Amino acid sequence: MTTLKTLTPAEAALAVPVHPDRPLLIVDVDEVLAHFMRGFETFVARHGFEMRIDRFALFQNIYRAGENDSIDMATGKQLFDDFFEHGADDLQPVDGAAAALARLAGEMSVVILTNAPDHGRSARMGWLETHGLHYPMIINSGLKGPVVRDLAARTGRAVGFIDDLLPNLESVAEDAPDVVRFQMIADDRLRPYAPTAPERHLWADDWAAMEPLIQRRLLG
Repeated sequence: MTTLKTLTPAEAALAVPVHPDRPLLIVDVDEVLAHFMRGFETFVARHGFEMRIDRFALFQNIYRAGENDSIDMATGKQLFDDFFEHGADDLQPVDGAAAALARLAGEMSVVILTNAPDHGRSARMGWLETHGLHYPMIINSGLKGPVVRDLAARTGRAVGFIDDLLPNLESVAEDAPDVVRFQMIADDRLRPYAPTAPERHLWADDWAAMEPLIQRRLLG
């Protein structure tokens, strides 16, 4: 895997391997390649908290056992930061993701673009390697449109972007409108609550549906 530890996201977008004559697929990690919510649920349970999913949110779905009010933001942020340092092993891969990307990578460049704290970089890279996802990774903070725009500028072929979060998809639509946008949320408990815009961003529940959709839009 290409390491980009000393580079900003903008610098990394210019440094990762992107073939100018091949399509490019830019892929998020959480809820696309990894079951983040289930892994985070396992992690917080070890610290005396429980997950009750009744909205599309993170900290607002976490409760102290037996309490009716969700945890405060400071507690949630601490758990989140600790998870990225110590909880990587709690993440399970999304079914079919590694095999689908391996097939797609035979015909296009693949780059992982993930929002995660920088102190979790090594753990996140190790998780990707462990699960056969040997692609260059960029750690980002904030909306992903600017980085996707810079990556897309490096190829003359079609570009696709997969993410679970509507704000990131809308950011890409604004900054790189020619990029084909795909939304996936692997956790079926979250899907009913997720903000979506199917008229603007293509949707697939799983990689069995996502792979042919990518092939049609980027290779067709």
